[in-house]
Amino acid sequence: MTKINRRDAFKAVAITASGGLLMSQQAFAQEAGVSATQTAALLQGADVCAIIPEVTEGPYYFDPALERIDITEGKVGIPMRVRLQVVDAACAAIEGARVDIWHCDATGVYSGYANQGDDRTVDTTGQTYLRGTQFADANGIVEFESIYPSWYGGRTTHVHFKVFLDQTTVLTGQIFFPDALSEYIYANVAPYNDRSRARDTLNSNDSIATSSTRAAFAFVKELEDEYLVAMIVGVDPTAASMGAMASGGDAPQPPSGDAGGPPADGTPPAGGQGGPSGTADASTMTPAVKGN
Repeated sequence: MTKINRRDAFKAVAITASGGLLMSQQAFAQEAGVSATQTAALLQGADVCAIIPEVTEGPYYFDPALERIDITEGKVGIPMRVRLQVVDAACAAIEGARVDIWHCDATGVYSGYANQGDDRTVDTTGQTYLRGTQFADANGIVEFESIYPSWYGGRTTHVHFKVFLDQTTVLTGQIFFPDALSEYIYANVAPYNDRSRARDTLNSNDSIATSSTRAAFAFVKELEDEYLVAMIVGVDPTAASMGAMASGGDAPQPPSGDAGGPPADGTPPAGGQGGPSGTADASTMTPAVKGN
């Protein structure tokens, strides 16, 4: 197994993904008018009960009908546990909410679609890795075992999610990560560092990240064998979803002079199936890369 030392990735303790200082959960709760009793069952370290704005679904969503915790399907990368808690604006857990997540692998490629990769030649049609569904427990919590996502042209590091309360209340959002951690991983850890082009987008110049508010930036903590990526997802149960939105900036951007890539309107590429916190915890642990 390949061991990695990530101490450097955690030098900036309590610095958010967008570069500001983390507001404590207690302070944020007071600001939101939430009682200590209400916050007792909430995920520690994450922002509290902020309704997350709906953002683009992007061109790579489909429902593989896979209710599962482990979504890796053998993909190589740094192990990551995604823990989401679905609540309303009053911090009440929403039990039974369906949560889908999906994201790219360590080389920036999604399952289920053609015309991907830095050279636009990768075809993963028919594959379902790094996608899955869970239903929230009594505390509104779901968990997924996955790998740390890479990046692709025109986008910062992110994980997509959908929260379904019923057929009309569907929140489509994205989870964002501390840039300092992502940059360290992409520069030092295989296969993340085996790319033919340079990363071109950070949190600060990603239009989707900057419009998603601080509530969409995950709290990241290094555990013994994996990263814990935790976020509270505030949902308005009375809101109707805007539905699938145009992919806009979520579509991978080809290198200069390359006209490839999926359409900007969100329709799947050919062969497809259709369908601010963020702190890093100082540590010297060296978990292995999953899949090696």
